[in-house]
Amino acid sequence: MTVYLVGAGPGDPGLLTVRGAEVLRRADVVVYDRLSVASLLRLAPPHAERISVGKAPGRAEVTQDAINELLVERGKTGACVVRLKGGDPFVFARGGEEAAALAEAGVPFEVVPGITSAIAVPAYAGIPLTLRHSSTSFTVVTGHEDPSAGEDGSVDWDAIGRAGGTIVVLMGVARIRHIAQRLLDAGRPPDTPVAAITWGTRPEQHTVRATLATIADAPLQAPATIVIGDVAALDLAWFERRPLFGRTVVVTRAQEQAGALAARLEAAGATVIELPVIRVEDPDDEGAALRAAAARLHDYAWVVLTSANGARRFLSVLRDARDLGGVRVAAIGPGTADALAAGNIRADLVPPEYVAESLVEVFPDAPTGVRGRVLLARAASAREVLPDGLRAKGWDVDVVAAYRTETADPGAELLDACVSADVVTFTSSSTVERFLELAGADRVPPVVACIGPITAATARAHGLPVAVEAAEHTIDGLVAALVEHLGKR
Repeated sequence: MTVYLVGAGPGDPGLLTVRGAEVLRRADVVVYDRLSVASLLRLAPPHAERISVGKAPGRAEVTQDAINELLVERGKTGACVVRLKGGDPFVFARGGEEAAALAEAGVPFEVVPGITSAIAVPAYAGIPLTLRHSSTSFTVVTGHEDPSAGEDGSVDWDAIGRAGGTIVVLMGVARIRHIAQRLLDAGRPPDTPVAAITWGTRPEQHTVRATLATIADAPLQAPATIVIGDVAALDLAWFERRPLFGRTVVVTRAQEQAGALAARLEAAGATVIELPVIRVEDPDDEGAALRAAAARLHDYAWVVLTSANGARRFLSVLRDARDLGGVRVAAIGPGTADALAAGNIRADLVPPEYVAESLVEVFPDAPTGVRGRVLLARAASAREVLPDGLRAKGWDVDVVAAYRTETADPGAELLDACVSADVVTFTSSSTVERFLELAGADRVPPVVACIGPITAATARAHGLPVAVEAAEHTIDGLVAALVEHLGKR
C-alpha cells in the first residue's frame, strides 16, 4: 500500500481535491494536524484509525521526527495511510521532510497537492492577488523563520520590498512588527494597504484592514494570511457577506438525514453543529407488518406515506414498482415524494400544505362498492389526524409501523456546544421532545426555528419561544425563513 501526503486545503472542506477525497474514503489510518478540517475526517471509513499530531503556536504535541517515524511505521504495515495536512503539503509545510523520510525507508508514497491558503484565503476575502493594470506579480513568503537565523532572519525582506507587486505572508502574525518595519525600510510607502485574514475560508473567517504603518498595532490572531500591496485595499467580499455568516445553527435531525439541511445552512454561511437527537430504527415487529402489507398491495386502492423515512422503508419491501399494479400513492410533502422518486415511483397526490390536515382535505372520498382500503405506512408513534380523517371520508385504513424513532446519544461535548449556538432547528415533533430530554431547556439557543406548524406547536407546548416557522414546510423553506428572520435582525 501507499502513504498519501494529502493537502486538505485552507479550511473550507469543499476545497479538498477529488483525489484527496478518493484516498480518504479508503484510508485505514489518517494522521492529521491542527489546521486540517475536522469534518473531512468523516470521509474516512468508520474503522479507520484517526491519529492527531496537531501543532499549535508555541507548543508541539508531536515532534516532526515522531510524525516521520509514525508514517514510516504505519506505511510498512501495508495499510492505506493518509497524512492530512492543512493547505498544500509542499508549501511552507513539512511534507518534503515526510516524503524524504518515507523515501529513505523504502515506503511508497504519493503527494496529493492541496489548495494553498496563499491563494484561496485572499480570494475568500475578496482580494485578487493580481490586477492587470496595477499588480502583475505576487510573492509568497513565510513569516515563521528558523530561530537560528537570528533577529534579521533568513528572508531578504529588502529584496522582497523592492520587487513590487503583492506580498503574501503566511505564519507572520508573531513577527508582523519586524516584517512591516523591514518593508518600510526597503522603501514601501507607510500607507501601503494591508489585509490580514484569520481562519480564512472557514466560518470563523475575519478580516482586519490596516496599512503598513499601522498593521503592527492591529488586533491580529493566528493563523492569518497577510496580504500587502495595493490589492489589499479592494473589498470584493462575498464569503463574509453570506446571509448566515457568523451564525451557529444546531441541526437535530437523525445523523443519516442531517446532511441535506447542514449543507444548505453552510452554503448560506452558517457554522453547523450536527446534534442527532433521534435515530431511526426498525419497528418493534422488525417490519413484519409492513412486509405482509406489501405482499397484498392488490387489496389497497391507495398507499399513503408521511415521511421520507417511511417511503424508503416501504420501497425496501417492494420487489419493484410493478408491485403497486395500479395502486395510487400519496406523499405528505416533497421530501417524501423525492424519496419515492428515487425508487422510480411518482406520487399521485401531494397536498398543497405538507401536513396531515391538508392531505385529508385533498384526499378523495371513498368510492361506493369498490376497493376502499388505504395502507398508511408511518412512524410507530404519530398523530391520529390522518387515519381518523381518511376514515371519516369512508376509507378503511390499515395503519402499519414502518419505523420508530429512538433517542440518540450525541455526546456531552455536542450538547454543551448548543449553549453558545445562535439557532436550533427542529424538523419534527420528535426532535423537539428528544432535544429537551437530552439537553434540557437551559441549553436551548436564543432562536428556535421549526419546519412547520405541527413541530412549532410541539415546541410551544414545551414552553419554547418559536421565532421562525417555515411557510413552506421543507428543508429549503426552513433555511429561507431563517435567512429572512436573521436578516431582519
